[in-house]
This record gives sequence, structure tokens and C-alpha cells, in this order.
Amino acid sequence: MAGLLFRLLAVIFSKGFGWIDDQFLVIEIAQSWVDGTDFYKWLPWTPGNNGPVGFSFFYPGLHYLLFKLLEWVRITDPQSKMVVVRLLHALWSLLTIKYGYELTLYYSNKKIANRVGWLLALFWMFPFLSVHNLVEFVCIPLLMKAILMIARGDNKSSLVYWLWAGFLFGLAFDIRYQTVLISGGVGLVMLIRNQWKESLLVGIGLLLAVTFIQGGIDYYIWGKPFVQLQTYFFYNVNHATEYTTGPWYNYILFLLAVLIPPVSLFLLFGYFRSYRKLFILFLPILIFFVFHSWYPNKQERFITTLIPFIFISGVIGWQMIVDGLFNPDFMKKWIRAAWIFFWVINFILLIPISLTYSKKARVESMDYLSHYPGLNYFIIEDTNQDVLRFPPQFYLKKWIPYDALMRNTNRKAFRKMKDWSKPYNQPGFVLFYQPDNLNERVEWMKHIFPGLEYETTIEPGWIDKILHWLNPINDNQNIYIYRNKTVIPAKANDGRRPNDHE
Repeated sequence: MAGLLFRLLAVIFSKGFGWIDDQFLVIEIAQSWVDGTDFYKWLPWTPGNNGPVGFSFFYPGLHYLLFKLLEWVRITDPQSKMVVVRLLHALWSLLTIKYGYELTLYYSNKKIANRVGWLLALFWMFPFLSVHNLVEFVCIPLLMKAILMIARGDNKSSLVYWLWAGFLFGLAFDIRYQTVLISGGVGLVMLIRNQWKESLLVGIGLLLAVTFIQGGIDYYIWGKPFVQLQTYFFYNVNHATEYTTGPWYNYILFLLAVLIPPVSLFLLFGYFRSYRKLFILFLPILIFFVFHSWYPNKQERFITTLIPFIFISGVIGWQMIVDGLFNPDFMKKWIRAAWIFFWVINFILLIPISLTYSKKARVESMDYLSHYPGLNYFIIEDTNQDVLRFPPQFYLKKWIPYDALMRNTNRKAFRKMKDWSKPYNQPGFVLFYQPDNLNERVEWMKHIFPGLEYETTIEPGWIDKILHWLNPINDNQNIYIYRNKTVIPAKANDGRRPNDHE
């Protein structure tokens, strides 16, 4: 119930999106398909499509079906749709708690299983991650159920039993390709244990899911199977260093920090201590972790898939260490204090993170513009940056062209890009990101669009502000909205909402 409570709080309050992928590779794609636009040109029959994009259509496709259903029952407001999306994901994530508890109980006892259950329910980042569209987190219940089935299985288990376990692995792969490292690791453990027939059946089940879902969707859309998978593989091989990179020990430091020391050390020591007893978890975790530590592109969310499994093996293994201590009574006092410290820090983080409205400024700016039905074009001015932070047009409720003026944009070329003297070429709004040199940037833009006038400021959420303060790479700052009265003249209420301010 505690896990459900905090996930429901996240459903209500944790609006917005966490990363590019959970919004622009899922929500935006699905809604644009519902609206018949394919705005991001993923489909081969869309003009401007340059071939397969490399991402699985399975998970966005499920959202496409969901959004079609919601519109059929007259739920069309973007924020209302996202409440439904977050609720479904919250309920789905409860399976991680259930299967994690059962897997721990199978290898340990009720006391240890309860501890793992509380960790899976109330770990500070889990409610937030659970309600957002992160494939790294959505795939976990499928992986955990498959591993639980394989752990419980024996020579009396039916053929269908093993095929189903493999099919679950295949579904996880259809959501996130990298889960093959975990399923492959489990298969290797089965072979080491001489479970040849069972591992073969699990492999067949995985291939069935991948062939009929991944391969089938690709064949239906592209005329040949697995084209998306091939594109994804070769793209990541050739562009691995073009994204966030870090040293090989990057994820070690990440886990030590987010799992809250010194308990994080307990869990990692416990993971290694349990390698024999939980080899079915130890080897897949190790393979997955080593691969991502070796691969240049390092983003913290990539490794979050492992955290529930580390809780299971880490807690079981740490208890084995504690039970083997020479003077357990003396050490248990300090270990208990470490766990108290863990839960205090965890709850300090849990409540605000569960209520976080992430990327609020970008979401609310699009929602603000949606109140102007005559808007057909806008410009983003972010000349302090080289990389565009995409506007989530899902909240705009329409798909319209926009241009971005960035630091590396040629200003002379921008002046000549269109005949700006004609009102129908001009933007209805210009969105200025960040306050740096704002007055000079506005004045320069007013030379091109004399009708610009200040409309409102959309501020980021407080968590976004803290993240920016901690690391300026998190550019979640104010968005200053200027309306071009030449294109969108003032009306009686000026399209504004009651809480807008100058």
C-alpha cells in the first residue's frame, strides 16, 4: 500500500517529462500518429522520411492505441491523457514490488523479503520513474517475472511454462533492446547448470516474441523484418561517442551515490557475496553493468534497470555477511544506524521527488500557446545554447512548424530565410529561453519583427531550478514568451489565463 500511495501521488503531481526519450520517443510520436500527421517522420510514407529511425514501434504503438481509445471516450486534454498514462504505469510498476518480494522470499526468508519489498516500494526515485515513460523502467516487471519463473522451474515444469518465461524476456526486448544482455545472462546461467532443454525453450519463447512483435511490426511498416533493430545497432556503433560520455567507473559512482552510502556499500558488497546463491542474478547484472560501463554513451537512466535486482541480491548477500561477522552484536548497532540514516535521507528525497513537475517551463509554455487557436508558426530563440531543447507540442494540441535560433545559427542567413515583411511568414510567438542577455536578444529580434511585445514568463519547477543550480547542463530555466501582434493581435481577454502576469 505504501508503494501504491507514493505512486498515486506521483500520478497526480509528477507532471511533465524527465528526459527526451520518455516524451519525444513515445508520447509525441503516438499522439502525432493519432492526429494523422507523423510530425517526426518515423513512417516510410511520410514525406521527408529518411529511412528507419531505429527505435522499436511496440511501446509507442501501445500509446497510440491508448490515445485512440481516450479520444474515442472524449478525453482529449493532454494533461488528462497523461494522468491516465501515469496511472497505468504506476499500476504496472507495482508488479516489480510483487515479483521482487517473491523472488527474494524464494531465495531467503520473510524478514529479508519484507526489507526488499520496502526498498522496491519506497526507494526515493522509484515513484517518479514508475509513472514516466522510461523504457529502462517499464521493462523491469517482465524481466523480474521471467527470472522468477526460471528460478522456480524444475524438470516437472511444462513446455509452455518455459516458453512463456522466454516470451516475457522477448517482450522486454521489444520495449528495450538492451535487456537481451540480462536475458542472455540468465540463459548462460541455465547452460552452466546443464538446463539445456529448458534454456532452449526459453530461447524459443524469446525468439517468438521478438519475431512476431518486433519483426512483424517492422515487416508490416517497412516490408522487411528487424529493419528498426538493424538501424538501431549500426547507429549506436557509429555514434556512440556523440552523446554523454564518461569514464568506465561512472556507473559505480552513480550507484554508490543514489543508493545512499554507507548502505550503498552494503548492497554492492552483498551483491558480490551472493554470487553463488543468486548466480541467476549475479551474472546477468554483471554482464549488463560491464557492457554499459564499457560503452561510451553513459546516461544515468540506462543503469536504473539494475537497481531492483541489486536490492534483491544485495540485501540477501549483505545479510549473509552480517550473519558471518565475528562480533555481530557490536557491528549490528552500527549497521542499524546506517539503515536508519538511509531511510531518513530516502524520505527526505522521496516526498519532493515524487511530487516533481519536471520540465515544467517547456510543458507550460506549449500549454500557454495552445490558448491561441490561430497560431500556425513560432520561433524559439536560445542563442546561449548549441543544442535545442525541443518544445513538447503534445501540449500545444496541434503540430505546427517552428524554427530555432541557436548560438551556431548564422544570423545573416536567418534574416534572409524568409520574406519576413509578409505577416503570413512571421511567427505568432517568439519564445526566449534563459535570461542571459535577454534585452539585447529581444531588441535584435524586434528589428525583424517590430510587432513583438512581452506576453508572459513561464518559470521552471523548483526541482528543475535546483538541478540547474547543481549542474548548469540541466538548462531548465525561464521561458519568456513574446507575442507578435502583427500576426496575433490582442483580443478582449488576449488569450491569457487568469494567473498570467507581466
